[in-house]
Amino acid sequence: MTAFSLIALAPALPLLAALLITLLHLAGPARGEAGEKLTARITLAASGLSLLTLLGLDAAALVAGLPGQVHLADWFASGALKLPLSFTLDGLALGFGTLVGFIALVTLKFSVNYMHREAGFHRFFIGMNLFAGGMLLIVLAGNAVLAFVGWELAGVSSWMLIGYAFDRDTASVNAQRAFITNRIGDAGFLLGIALAFLWLGSLDWAEMARGAKNLPTLYIGLMALGFVTAALAKSAQLPFSPWIARALEGPTPSSAIFYGAVMVHAGVYLVIRLEPILVQTPGVMALIAFIGLLTALYGWIVGYAQSDVKSGLLFATLTQVGLMFLACGLGLFELAAWHMAVHATWRAWQFLAAPSYMHLLRAATPPAPGWLRRCPRLYTAALQRFWLEPLADRLLTRPTLAMARDMRAIDDNVVSRLLGMPKSQRAAVLLDERNDHEVVVKGRGLAGGLLMWVATRFDRFEQHLVLQGGGGRLGTGLRRLGDWLNSVEYLLEQPRYLLLMVMATLVAIL
Repeated sequence: MTAFSLIALAPALPLLAALLITLLHLAGPARGEAGEKLTARITLAASGLSLLTLLGLDAAALVAGLPGQVHLADWFASGALKLPLSFTLDGLALGFGTLVGFIALVTLKFSVNYMHREAGFHRFFIGMNLFAGGMLLIVLAGNAVLAFVGWELAGVSSWMLIGYAFDRDTASVNAQRAFITNRIGDAGFLLGIALAFLWLGSLDWAEMARGAKNLPTLYIGLMALGFVTAALAKSAQLPFSPWIARALEGPTPSSAIFYGAVMVHAGVYLVIRLEPILVQTPGVMALIAFIGLLTALYGWIVGYAQSDVKSGLLFATLTQVGLMFLACGLGLFELAAWHMAVHATWRAWQFLAAPSYMHLLRAATPPAPGWLRRCPRLYTAALQRFWLEPLADRLLTRPTLAMARDMRAIDDNVVSRLLGMPKSQRAAVLLDERNDHEVVVKGRGLAGGLLMWVATRFDRFEQHLVLQGGGGRLGTGLRRLGDWLNSVEYLLEQPRYLLLMVMATLVAIL
């Protein structure tokens, strides 16, 4: 076991912190203002130890060299499918992973005072710890499935914190918008995983890169397109951009680490990780460059029309991330990686300082530039964010919510009635207060009546043949059979019978 085997601690510690805070919150110690110090100490200790682990591995890599892939154990195996618990420790993963750990620690330290006396203080830190662990999994994972686990953890924690003020309808609706849009990207990620296993037989990043060299261009393009769709959705590139503007409903620290510094770059990181595969698909590369350019122009123009600090920073971020995708599409992956690291650091500081800008800046918000105001149609489009948000609601969010309501109606009005379940009572057993004993709820409908008839017959069978105080006919017969089998087993355990069985086996083989 080498020092690099400790890499699993980096994502595991924040996840364990989230679990521990949850348990302590349920038990009582981590509740209210009195429990804030405990929650903060657990969070900062886990985040600090995670960063120290990464810094130690950085030092070990400088001395002994980069290990590449680190295989810890077999996570899952079934037939030809093998999923190892492996991590990638190359320059990209260790460098950006250390940066993620550092930004997470700074943001969490800032959040301790910023969120003081908030009603959802502990819930906020549970979500932030989940995000830190999930993001480190994305960066350090050695295979696509482990990266997808981190991808989902980051998405779920994002949804939790966008809807932090869940008592406000705006926050809940915006959290739904972000969640639904990102599910499209998740579907693309799953498609990429399925095609990679089908055509390459492996989900390891390094083996996927080697195996793709022997695939037809069409197969590589389809597989890459699934992963690229996930990257575009997570980084809010067109046409998935509308969700990120609504994500600012969350507290400022979560906005800083999610949409300014770290999570918005997850898609860029995935594209850079897939460089050996993408360079073999010129069509997909051209698509990435085109979408990145369009998104950069969109964020640049719309950003001029914003009047609040966080929205202005958000669209500036969108512009920069679009330029990163443009660089990747042009084959400048190393430039995109350096751009990603510098921008994440700078933007995190800007978002964390956003609440203080109104005190630091005495001048009024500058108006839109003259060239934009001289084009009324373009200026109106910028103010309306090119009407992408209502379009996304009409084409994606509303149909999804309508389908969910329809499925709920089918469940209540069709499935429940078919099973004979009363609408007002979902429990199978009720307590009869008059007789102080349990009464089974009678089923209704065809299926309910059939189930009640079967249940009654089994109850009679059990009462008359099995129970009867342990002396039923069936119970007596089963005990006699058990005694007889014990006697047979005792005889077969004798040496002479064992020798006879061995000889019989040899004769059968010969």
